[in-house]
Amino acid sequence: MSSSVESYEAVMARKGEIIRNAVGIDYSRFESGSIAFDYEGMMESTGYGFDEVRSIQQRYGVGNTPLLELRNITALARRDAAPGKGARIFLKDEAANPSGSFKARRAATSVCHARELGFTGVIAATSGNYGAAVASQAAMHGLDCIVVQECYDSRGIGQPEIVEKARKCEAFGAEVLQLTVGPELFFVFLRLLEGTGFFNASLYTPFGVSGIETLGVELHDQMRALTGSAPDAVVVTNAGGGNLTGTARGLHQAEARDTEIIAASVDLSGLNMADDAHFNRKSFTTGHTGFGIPFTTFPDRSDVPRSAARPLRYMDRYVTVRQGEVFYMTEALARLEGLERGPAGNTSLAAALAIAREMDNSQTIVVQETEYTGAGKHLQPQLAFARENGIEVRFGDPREEAPGTSIVLPQDPSMIAAQDLNLDDLRRRYIKHAVAFARERLGHAAPASASTAAAASTPASASGAPGASGALSFTEADIEFLAAETRSSPDAVERMLQEE
Repeated sequence: MSSSVESYEAVMARKGEIIRNAVGIDYSRFESGSIAFDYEGMMESTGYGFDEVRSIQQRYGVGNTPLLELRNITALARRDAAPGKGARIFLKDEAANPSGSFKARRAATSVCHARELGFTGVIAATSGNYGAAVASQAAMHGLDCIVVQECYDSRGIGQPEIVEKARKCEAFGAEVLQLTVGPELFFVFLRLLEGTGFFNASLYTPFGVSGIETLGVELHDQMRALTGSAPDAVVVTNAGGGNLTGTARGLHQAEARDTEIIAASVDLSGLNMADDAHFNRKSFTTGHTGFGIPFTTFPDRSDVPRSAARPLRYMDRYVTVRQGEVFYMTEALARLEGLERGPAGNTSLAAALAIAREMDNSQTIVVQETEYTGAGKHLQPQLAFARENGIEVRFGDPREEAPGTSIVLPQDPSMIAAQDLNLDDLRRRYIKHAVAFARERLGHAAPASASTAAAASTPASASGAPGASGALSFTEADIEFLAAETRSSPDAVERMLQEE
């Protein structure tokens, strides 16, 4: 065995200790010993209540972003809607944050906490927007910052959007380490955390996700001030799930429980995000199904033991839109509303246009974010890069688009459509991953049997040990946890477990 493999194995064997030291959270405190864990206890463990989080953000210029009514885009939706249809479309302009995206909310509490704990620097693994947010906040707090990016394919060619984000991180004083696509990102990230002793400003800690709760509350309060009521629907671009989780938790805190929470991702089906040959055949580095679906169905794939981003708990609907539709709406936002914003942040805008046509014209729908734009993030360099990599770019019927082969901009905006994903299918996939994750953690090779799952004929001990048959068994707490995670009834969870 080579020394490099031994080094990799040695570092990965210490990952739990490295993450615990770099985040300051002992995740084992929240474990039940089986599938369930104390999610709300973990979220409360930061010691920062909502008011304190909001105070930190206000102190560093984060939040209180404008909510804008998109009157011209609403008119566009109504042009193609049935009589009496066409909801009013509003947009939360998160590009107004210091670093140019909603991720400033995630970074503010994390970086402030790092300084309070005495860390001299922070590290973030990200394609860029979050790195810029962490770098911006680190500059305000006088901390060093390292951003680790997957930027290049094996030819050393990087996407213009990611390269642009690196420049923004560097503008705030961060050191940016750019890697080729592959499994080494987490390994390098762990070595940096251990070697520098810096804080892990992860997207997926309670510090990061709780920071987005302020967005949900603000959005609710601004809509009440403008329209007299909470929004009927909010569309959230979904990737790692923290954006949706935090926004929904904020809306729930504001008692807007009747507001429909809709996740939206760019359809990149058929592309493998970790595949070198596929890396530069996509035009969106975030907000796409290559992240959105895996993190929805297995949130604990993140860089912390238990992710605070758990979108399946909160989403009422999950839709996809196509790359060409998002590029089209990016141009429409600039041409019709005078707002030039980055394409990735307009994923939810494309979905909102289509969904607004389904809704009554007395209803309201909010696009939950925008992001800044720049030279490499502008749609023209992204489309030019796609052509250079053999992607056909043309106008036509978006339904003809094939991810990795073509980008089809709609010939007419009436062609923009939101495609629904099957939430029950996502729930079943979540259950499958949860069972596999528990078996791996507890060292059981055998899958749960139907009788174990449904009748608990060999009940688990308090520590979650296997039953007499050696198969993983489930406690009542496990069933309740999975029901909360999937927004299902305990009976439905038991039926899904029987399928495993």
